[in-house]
Amino acid sequence: MKKSKQFWLFIIAAVLVYTVVQIFIANGMMNQFYSNTLIFIAINIILAVSLHLVIGITGQFSIGHAGFLAVGAYMSAIVTMKLDLPFIVGIIVGGIVAALAGLIVGIPSLRLKGDYLAIATLGFAEIIRIVFLNIDYVGGAAGMQVSHLTTWTYAFVCLVITIIVIVNFTNSRHGIASISVRENEIASDAMGINTTYYKVAAFAIGSFFAGVAGALYSHNFYIIQPSQFGFLKSFDILIFVVLGGLGSLSGAVLSAILLTVVSTYLQGYPETRMIIYSLVLILVMLYRPKGLMGTMEITDYFKLWRTPKGGDQHGK
Repeated sequence: MKKSKQFWLFIIAAVLVYTVVQIFIANGMMNQFYSNTLIFIAINIILAVSLHLVIGITGQFSIGHAGFLAVGAYMSAIVTMKLDLPFIVGIIVGGIVAALAGLIVGIPSLRLKGDYLAIATLGFAEIIRIVFLNIDYVGGAAGMQVSHLTTWTYAFVCLVITIIVIVNFTNSRHGIASISVRENEIASDAMGINTTYYKVAAFAIGSFFAGVAGALYSHNFYIIQPSQFGFLKSFDILIFVVLGGLGSLSGAVLSAILLTVVSTYLQGYPETRMIIYSLVLILVMLYRPKGLMGTMEITDYFKLWRTPKGGDQHGK
């Protein structure tokens, strides 16, 4: 009952946010800079939440998320620009192909752990970038021209679907099994949990939504290039998850919003942008070493606020 109530509260809040922003955009009260910033925030949240499923929930240290972003970006661009199909088809195809790529890299590499897994996923992302760099069909190093099709509606709907799917997965028995893998993989194996299956499943779902973010990303600009999907992009996405707090979806969302806003407003100061950006990260990690939210969600704070001191939620 509580979960159902939380779900409908989330839907109502999402509808209100979408409606208010859409009214502002439609009436010209919000200029293109701010609307593009909101779209970019939505894309980064999708990336952060999708990687949160892999690292925060399943505990698999992946630093190759930019590879799946690239797959979704290029596949959706091919669908819309080369095949002249609708943008929604491009989003779906980008997500599906990225999920397949996640399976291809996940099945052999997720038997690895820790640093070895990180190296394997980083290597995969670089392979994807080099492949697109050498394919003339998608423009090679010069890049591929893409129509600007991403709108606030597309970005927001994809964001809401991403959060709903990953929250439901996390709260299901599959999510509980994935969390057990994160906490103690050996014990999970001993209890009969197919740890490889759950790691690959989480990896594929995370890859799918990274592909969806890639589709939105590519159609939010007029050109995409392989250089946009280097290993630094993977580290940017990783920072969202770590800064927000490993295991906290709310933290991933908040850090994606914070860092996107900071990065956007520092674009006018290219010389000092990375210094200030780095200082923000250092200060947060010094005073919040477990991340902005630790392992807690926003709903947990509401429960603590409603619980009287010295008693449970019923005041006992």
